[in-house]
Parts: sequence; C-alpha cells; structure tokens
Amino acid sequence: MSLSQYTEVYGKICENMDLIPGELYAEYGVKRGLRDINGNGVLSGLTHVSKIEAFKYVDGKKIPCDGKLWYRGYSIIDLVKGFSEKRFGYEEITYLLLFGKLPDKSQLEEFEQVLNASRTLPKNFTRDVIMKAPSKDIMNSMTKSVLSLASYDENMADPSISNVLRQCLQLISVLPMLAVYGYHAYNHYECGDSFYIHRPDENLSTAENILLMLRPDKKYTELEAKVLDIALVLHMEHGGGNNSTFTTRVVSSAGSDTYSVVAAALSSLKGPKHGGANIKVVEMMRDMKENVSDLNDEDQIREYLGKLLDKQAFDKKGLIYGMGHAVYSLSDPRARIFKGFVEKLAKAKGRDEDFKIYSAVERLAPEVIADKRKIYKGVSANVDFYSGFVYSMLDIPLELYTPIFAMARIVGWSAHRIEELVNVDKIIRPAYLSIMEEKEYIPFDER
Repeated sequence: MSLSQYTEVYGKICENMDLIPGELYAEYGVKRGLRDINGNGVLSGLTHVSKIEAFKYVDGKKIPCDGKLWYRGYSIIDLVKGFSEKRFGYEEITYLLLFGKLPDKSQLEEFEQVLNASRTLPKNFTRDVIMKAPSKDIMNSMTKSVLSLASYDENMADPSISNVLRQCLQLISVLPMLAVYGYHAYNHYECGDSFYIHRPDENLSTAENILLMLRPDKKYTELEAKVLDIALVLHMEHGGGNNSTFTTRVVSSAGSDTYSVVAAALSSLKGPKHGGANIKVVEMMRDMKENVSDLNDEDQIREYLGKLLDKQAFDKKGLIYGMGHAVYSLSDPRARIFKGFVEKLAKAKGRDEDFKIYSAVERLAPEVIADKRKIYKGVSANVDFYSGFVYSMLDIPLELYTPIFAMARIVGWSAHRIEELVNVDKIIRPAYLSIMEEKEYIPFDER
C-alpha cells in the first residue's frame, strides 16, 4: 500500500476516532475557540498595548456600538488624522506601540535612522536562503528566512529586554525584504518572469520601500505609498486575543527565542481564517463579476450574496468574506477609516465602478446575512473587505497580500512579546477536559 493510499484509509479512521459530539462542549461548559456563545473572549491576560470596544453597557445591558480601537491609549482615528496628510505613519506608530508614547521630531528621526540601519540582510543571505527552494507560499518562505536569521545572531537565546528589542527592531526592518525578495524568487524560478532585487532606500519610508522593491521600475505615486502606509498602520495591532498575537504570547511564555516566536506568529497569521481573509474577498468579488450579469442591479447582487450563504456560489463555504468580525458588531473602525482612502485611490486608478460594487456589497450583505442567519450581534465590513481591493489597485500580487499583513502585525507581536516577558513568568497552559474511556490493556498476541 502506498503512503497516499494508507493515509486515505487511516485518515478516515482518525476522523471517526477523534470526533467529539458538539453537544458535549455545551454540557461541560467548554468555550470553543475560547469564546462564549455571545462571542466574548475568555479573559486570559492584561495588556497596555491596545484596546477594542464593540459594545457598551447601558443600565446593565450590553448594547452593540460602533467599533473603536486604541493604540497605547490613542484613538486610531486620531492617530491617522494626525499624519495622513503630512507624513507617513508606519514608523511613528511603531515607536508608539513599542515604547508607549508618541515620539517628538528628534525621537522619530533617531528611530527612523535605527530602522534604516537595521534594514540589511547578512552577506549572501538572499542567494543562499531566500532564493533557495522558492515557494508560492510566501508566508512559508518568510518563516524559513526568519528561522535562518537566528543562525546569524550570536545572542539568539538572550531573553533580556534590550536584546529582544534589538531582535524585534531588526525583524521589523527586514520583514518587507524577506517577503518581496521571496516573491521575486518564486516569480522568477517558478513562473519564468524576469528576476530583479532592488535594495531599500534609507531615505524612504517603509511603505515607499515596499513599492520600490516590488516594482520593476521602482516607481510609485505619493498617493499609492500613503494608502499602503495607512493599510500597514491599521493592521499593526488588534488586541492581545487575535490568533497570531496570542500565539506570540504563548510561545514567549515558554521562554522561546524571538525568531521562533515570530515564526510561530507567521504560521498562525497565514491561515484563511486570520490573515488570509483579504485574498478570499478579492477572489469572491471576481467570482461575483463572472456570475452576476448586471452589477448595477442590486437585486442580482443580493441574490448572489444569498447563494454564497446557501453554499451555492464561489467556494461553497457559506461565507461572505470580509463581512463580520469576531469582536466588532456595528462597525469596524479600521474599515471606516480605510474606506475614504480607498475611494481616493479608486478614482486615481480609474476603478470607480469597482468601488461602487464594493460599496453595494458592504451595504447589502448585512441585510442578507440578517435574513438568512440567526446572529447575536451586528454584522459589518471588516478591514479585510477593502484591503484586498487596495492591494489589487496597487498591482500587488495575491501571493503578497498576507505577507503585507505580517509586515504590519509584526509590530504588535513585538510589543506583546516584550510585555509578556516583562510581566509574566508562567507558561500559558490552559486545560482540556478528557472524555476518553479507560480500557483494559490487550496483550499483543491477543489482539
């Protein structure tokens, strides 16, 4: 029997043996996904880094409200307004999340110099690591590269905060290079396109450097760079309970090194239920264009959305991607902020009609979901609904959608890793209730 034949047979055995009846979770009070029936997360820690609000209590009753997000005490709306027209924000908000305060001009300039000086890879690393065994899955390529970088760090296992901060700053600086170079290697060796490696420019922002390294001619507009910068800021951090940040906390609590922690977080983020959601939005919208004859007819759009929920369209998973969030109810503040910038970019790119379609889906989807599903809270567009559209307008390939999320979220991971190391000296170890039956051992010859 071949391996594939063996696993086909024994895979079904695993499915039958490991299946746990859903009603047992309720019977034993187990919160699946560490969330209760109302969607509230199990409280597992404390943090200074960020805060999310999706409900308010009025006269003792929990009432859904427009979502709010704070970084280190500052409203994300105020932060974006503060830099959107005058300067790029990625570096400034990275400083804020790591150090807990907004930098003044001299502090920001010094910090930018540190990041720029750290934006280098070891000699021949691109050739020997990134270009070797290229993969379409750029997240896996990045994870391989991050773990390889540990071999070049003489103080890899030193858990002191200053050393961990050094490692975090270096990884924040080089992650865009690992992602973009990984894509170019795949695009050349696997797809047969031209191969080029552009070095980052120390005088440019992170967003500008991403576009410079990605594009053959290194050219981009100021609007393109600023919209990408906004996307990075909005994806940087989202509370300690999101899957990849919780992974960061769990692996940090075990005493593991920074490279292993970031590799674990990358592996968590790449899942389609987490960082890969924006790819699904773009693919879903493409499928809708192919299957809806008149995209100006809202009844046809509504019918298609209904088919999505009924598992009759697209990937037949019963989901309208980009709609709804594990925490937010009435609205996702990141999506509200992003929408204005998306509209500007759509006009500049001649994609007004596409923006109109996205807006129609955003408006109609909650109505269709409310009609077909029993929901305990409001449903609204999340940040992934528009981020994929933005990346498509920036001519960023699908393979880099989730890596761009990682380039942003590594800042939040770093802040949470440091906070975990400063405050907690216990390994995170939740309990699982065993429902197995005890059995009498059967001697080998009697089986």
